[in-house]
Amino acid sequence: MPNQLKNQKSPYLLQHADNPVNWYPWCSRAFETAAKEDKPVFLSIGYSTCHWCHVMAHESFEDEEVAQVLNRSFICIKVDREERPDVDAVYMSVCQAMTGSGGWPLTILMAPDQKPFYAGTYLPKHSRCGHPGLLELLAQVEKLWHIQREKLSRTGEEVLSWLRAQDEPSEKKSSRREPSRILLRRAAFELSKSYDPAWGGFGQAPKFPMPHNLTFLMRYAALEHDGHSMKIAEQTLEHMAKGGIYDQIGGGFSRYSTDRQWRIPHFEKMLYDNALLIYAYAEAYQITGKPLFLSVTRETVSYVLRELTGEKGGFFCGQDADSDGVEGKYYALTPPEVYAVLGKSDGEDFCRFFGITEEGNFERKSIPHLPKQNGGEWKDERMQKLCEKLYTYRLSRTSLHKDDKILTSWNSLMIAALARASFLCREPAWLDAAKKAQRFLETALTDAGGRLHIRYRDGEAAGTGNLEDYAYYGWALLELYQATWDAGYLEKAACIAGQMIRWFSDRERGGYYLYASDAETLISRPKETWDGALPSGNSAALLVLSLLADLTAEECWRREQETVLRCLAGEADMHPSGHCFALSAMCSVLYPSAQLVCVSADQDTPEELTEFLRRNYIPGLTVLFLNPENQEQLARTAPFTGHYPIPGRGAAYYLCQGNTCSACIREFQSLTALLASSL
Repeated sequence: MPNQLKNQKSPYLLQHADNPVNWYPWCSRAFETAAKEDKPVFLSIGYSTCHWCHVMAHESFEDEEVAQVLNRSFICIKVDREERPDVDAVYMSVCQAMTGSGGWPLTILMAPDQKPFYAGTYLPKHSRCGHPGLLELLAQVEKLWHIQREKLSRTGEEVLSWLRAQDEPSEKKSSRREPSRILLRRAAFELSKSYDPAWGGFGQAPKFPMPHNLTFLMRYAALEHDGHSMKIAEQTLEHMAKGGIYDQIGGGFSRYSTDRQWRIPHFEKMLYDNALLIYAYAEAYQITGKPLFLSVTRETVSYVLRELTGEKGGFFCGQDADSDGVEGKYYALTPPEVYAVLGKSDGEDFCRFFGITEEGNFERKSIPHLPKQNGGEWKDERMQKLCEKLYTYRLSRTSLHKDDKILTSWNSLMIAALARASFLCREPAWLDAAKKAQRFLETALTDAGGRLHIRYRDGEAAGTGNLEDYAYYGWALLELYQATWDAGYLEKAACIAGQMIRWFSDRERGGYYLYASDAETLISRPKETWDGALPSGNSAALLVLSLLADLTAEECWRREQETVLRCLAGEADMHPSGHCFALSAMCSVLYPSAQLVCVSADQDTPEELTEFLRRNYIPGLTVLFLNPENQEQLARTAPFTGHYPIPGRGAAYYLCQGNTCSACIREFQSLTALLASSL
């Protein structure tokens, strides 16, 4: 019989709707029932494409013996971390504090008042190899709940006190610290010290792509003329592209690599990883001109548009690591399989090129990669065509579960990436996809009052938007503006930033809380600043405010930017390389920057300007485009532009640096010379 999840929209919750465990979604009724029946709460948080979530589900949540214990003595709640990032963030911080680590599936035991007394991740049904078992844990908690409840309550109070202490400023972590270039130098040094010169990336295994660390290094290298930082970013991008973490046959990146060489991935593919990697590879292509980076950008975008895009333009969350209950089955190949599809001659060449061997490198099969001993050359047109044949074969052999939720935050990241990549790679179809997705967010994930929802699925939008939704969406709108110079996007970005300030600001210490002031109250209200797998909402907010300040010259954005700058500088001081997205956003303040206004009699931007911006990586430059059609609309967001005269023909340029603006420049060569001498 279906449990309390049967009417939910989340694919993850629906995967558990037929469990014998009587799951509730996160709701007040669940906690009221726990209080009424005097039972502790068993909270399980995960997501639908998580391999270990599937393992724990099959071992325990589909098991009648486990279900009997849970249903008898606990009120059980299932949470999709992608639908409720606020709940996930609060209890993940609890897990990290209590155990020193975290991950999914996240397992929390707490009292009906939501105060946790146990935290962990994956638990097997029975204890093994020193790993605690779920049944043994539940039996212990059953006993303690009835005879030593004060011990559990004391643990819950201690955890709550710790959470509240994290919200208080400390002497070492001041919210008033001034940003400086020293922070950036320390971050670059930390990344350099952990860099793996043999295989790229940072640390040993497992290895995560961390694309915003790479974009930071590229920006830092350009500003400081630091060839070593650029080498780290470039070589890491090359090694990832040639490894198994990159799907050599179908394009797109898996979540992370389980080994140092990037060969064996954790196979789930997530929208946000691929969005941030598209952005990083497109910028690397702009800086280096390397065809490899352009090819990876194109193939990854093609993968997203082909497999993660809905009919109405929204992007789905990701694809599972498992096929038919087997991890990696969809991706792994054997030489006989390849020969059967490609024939003996082409098949042998393909296997040699992609390291597919009889002994294999994963479960006696092989994950395609470009072996170092083969020179690691990139695939040519012939290999591309062979990949297409094997891609068709893979589709017929097995399938991947797809999480078809559409999240505002992750869609915003993909919109930003597609807008940026379309401009740099001269691919107008990608820009069309970004525009279509933005229209979907505006119509399906925005309410009548202009507030954002978290997710859309099966015709329903739900959830009160969190900081990441607003900060990422603001970034997406600004990337669309910089790819199109459509003043409407700039105006919408300013509106979203205003809402972000209104509902999320910490007026006492600066920065922004994770969830809105009028949202559901949890046991703590975190303010996340760490740039982990995703840039923090605060880091993205700083980028949005910095761009708005430069583009509009409005003092309100500059003042808000300064408060967030000081907040993030204080947070980053303890571990700069953990705040790389924030440090990238700080560059516009810490290094010389320039604002260019192009005023044209024509509707389209001058081709010479567009080509110059594509060919030259200038992190400190922002551009406004003004013509007779958009002058009035642009003046609403950037009032200073109302004073610029429209020329009778052609274009005129005005360059502002620091607090000084140049005279009108009519010759484009004079403009480029001025930029070269100042940035």
